[in-house]
Amino acid sequence: MTQPRRTKILATLGPSTDQPGITEALIDAGVNTIRCNMSHGTHDEHRQRIERVRAHNQSTNQAVGILIDLQGPEIRTGEFQTDNIVLQDGDKFSLDTMLDDKMGTQDCVSVTYKDLPKDVQVGDFLLLDDGLIELCVESIGATRIDCSVVIGGPLGGKKGLNKKGGGLTAEALTENDERDIAFAVSQRADYIAPSFVKTAADVEHVRKLIAAGGGHSHIIAKIETALAIDNLDEIIAAADGVMVARGDLGVERDDADLPGLQKHIIKKARRADRVVIVATQMMDSMINSPVPTRAEVFDVANAVLDGTDAVMLSGETAAGLYPLKVVQNMDRVCRRAEREHHVMRSQHRLGETFERFDESIAMAAMYIANHLRAKCIATLTESGSTALYMSRISSGVPIYALSSHPDTRTRISLYRGVYPIVHEPLASEHSSFNQEVIKELKEAGAVENGDKLIITKGDLTGEEGGTNALKLIRVT
Repeated sequence: MTQPRRTKILATLGPSTDQPGITEALIDAGVNTIRCNMSHGTHDEHRQRIERVRAHNQSTNQAVGILIDLQGPEIRTGEFQTDNIVLQDGDKFSLDTMLDDKMGTQDCVSVTYKDLPKDVQVGDFLLLDDGLIELCVESIGATRIDCSVVIGGPLGGKKGLNKKGGGLTAEALTENDERDIAFAVSQRADYIAPSFVKTAADVEHVRKLIAAGGGHSHIIAKIETALAIDNLDEIIAAADGVMVARGDLGVERDDADLPGLQKHIIKKARRADRVVIVATQMMDSMINSPVPTRAEVFDVANAVLDGTDAVMLSGETAAGLYPLKVVQNMDRVCRRAEREHHVMRSQHRLGETFERFDESIAMAAMYIANHLRAKCIATLTESGSTALYMSRISSGVPIYALSSHPDTRTRISLYRGVYPIVHEPLASEHSSFNQEVIKELKEAGAVENGDKLIITKGDLTGEEGGTNALKLIRVT
């Protein structure tokens, strides 16, 4: 059996994947979790995409997860009376919260965020269109902000607006987001990703809305504001995982800070037993090109070497010309980076003590696996927590998570180095039970006679968090 890829691929669905057979081909090529971007498309369109994924899961016995990405309080300019304008360095240009949103001119454009004049001061820098246009605030009125153009260029309508260094106080969750959360709960999404999170309170607000709707989705907090970096520890503690959303983060912070911030966020998330995703422009050129640039290959590989759980594709699959090729290229780059020696070894948490039995068993299993040259680990899990703890340890040993719960299996699909397998236990006697596990792993091509195998499980099958046993087996 080919060694499975440890780093997971999160791919966004959209118009390019709506063509017959494309979504299924992406999954077969290695996509582990799909993303529905609520900034685009209708609930009905997203529902149909989710249904296609789940139908393919069922027909192929796979476990591909669903992540719903919320739009958040996107602050945008209005539209221009012409298609676009061109700003020159030194031009005067204004933003007006009361201007009609389709009446922009060469001198002024509307902006959706009504409190913008309260959030800026003279001398602040405002960035439009992902930082391609830079304005310096010269004067502020009740509804109008007069600026000078520092960096000019072409500007179309409905472009994003950020304040350099952060500090805009718009609420992280909008009424539209609340409707999208209700939709995500109705679709039993594995993950919900709120945008522009600034504090732990933003995460807890989302969690309360999920619970109020009767949902159990886990939360991936998108780290894309300067304030989120200031409050990183509390956000990581409140969330189930984080996304390094490098687009807006690179606008609010100097983009030269991003490589260091990415490594910092990944390290903190893994240390806190949280999932982490690296996103934005990972293979952006493949929206229009059949091959990635060398810089993109380096970018994906470095995220793998940093220890991310998943790398994400956005427009490359949702709207690009080559959605299947981009997944195949990302798969190839991830596999090669994972062959580097230091990716397979870890000093993580060697000096720590543990309160939970399942966490202690997970740490012991990974230490043994890394030193015994075990072929794989099989962990029988109800909630997926033991598999998550194991996946925080750098290793080349595959972790097979055996569970009877479909929601657990699809959620696990995002964990680095963990592979879900359907398991419906039949035996209660230990030796027979172990043989069931070996049989399933043989059928999956994970082990063969003579291999060394580690099995972890709980004495009481079906008890969440009850993993308390570890067994070493030579497969026969």
